[in-house]
Amino acid sequence: MNYEVVSAKIPKEYKKKIKEYNINISKVIRKAIEEEIKKRETLKIKRKIEENKKLIKKVNIEDVIALVREDREK
Repeated sequence: MNYEVVSAKIPKEYKKKIKEYNINISKVIRKAIEEEIKKRETLKIKRKIEENKKLIKKVNIEDVIALVREDREK
């Protein structure tokens, strides 16, 4: 996996606490970003599902049945 460097400004108090508690900041940031990406991807998928539900409701079931039968006959 290729890596990129990112930076962020944080309050000095946070920096002190990070050192005090010996927090692996890289690990914390990677995990937080991973969780945020998963959350947003899930929301994106849910929106797509809702869009598709609206389209599917517009489909006439008789037309689908006719198309399936026609395809089977080929």
